[in-house]
Amino acid sequence: MVCTLAACNSSTKQESEAGQAKAAPDSVMTQSADAVDGNSGATLANKVSFNGILVIPPQNFASVTLHMGGIIRYTSLLPGVYVKKGSLLATLDNPDFITLQQTYLESHAQTEYLESEYKRQQLLAKEEVASEKKLQQCKAEYLSMKSRLEAAAAQLSLLGVSSQSLLKDGIKPTLEIKSPVNGYVGNVKVNIGKHLDAGETLCDVINKQETLLRLTTYEKDLKDIRLGAKVWFRVNGMGDKTFDATLISIGQEVDESSRSLEVYARVNSGDLSFRPGMYVTAQIERVSQY
Repeated sequence: MVCTLAACNSSTKQESEAGQAKAAPDSVMTQSADAVDGNSGATLANKVSFNGILVIPPQNFASVTLHMGGIIRYTSLLPGVYVKKGSLLATLDNPDFITLQQTYLESHAQTEYLESEYKRQQLLAKEEVASEKKLQQCKAEYLSMKSRLEAAAAQLSLLGVSSQSLLKDGIKPTLEIKSPVNGYVGNVKVNIGKHLDAGETLCDVINKQETLLRLTTYEKDLKDIRLGAKVWFRVNGMGDKTFDATLISIGQEVDESSRSLEVYARVNSGDLSFRPGMYVTAQIERVSQY
């Protein structure tokens, strides 16, 4: 009787151990699949890792390029200083700027006179007092001066000078260079007394309201990523803090040598410490396989 009970207990114990051994792999698999990033709360097993840098979209990165050369008379530029759109960045000395203003004012006065004369000749020609030839001559002189006036106004507009303010306030001795956007000054290349030619860059103005990630991926990864996917990233030098972004662009050309391409993600939760060019490590949410 004792032998029979011992055999039964031994058999029951073996079946229980076998059942636990069989269940163990499923238990381990579930734990691995449920592992999450402590900062983002996202499933790590469902991401693809990439490297890249922080960048500013082109529409938020302005290079202040001169349309007219000259000598810097005044500037208060310092790298990293925040400036508002329309803020004075520097003033420029160039005699050609004074000549251009003079040309506009003279053309404006001549245009007014020639317009009046042309209208007078039209009335005289209608009453057959003046010749058709005189009328055509007045018309040609008027239209020629008008085009000269419009050309001078267009050049002044490129320089940021309002023709109406010129008529009101008169000739300005120096050309004012103003900021085209709100942002932080960078890449300053000037000092007082320095001569710059037309086409040279005074500085850059960086608007950090929108920041992007530029990540390097490979053609083998394309099957696992999609537009709108979640992106989690960390910035070099900012510890273990995790930020999030959304994938907005996937490159359409693959580099022949490295078989890589670039993808862009819009940062959803930025930081004032972000700087263009900072190195990042990122993980992109995989496309669902189910």
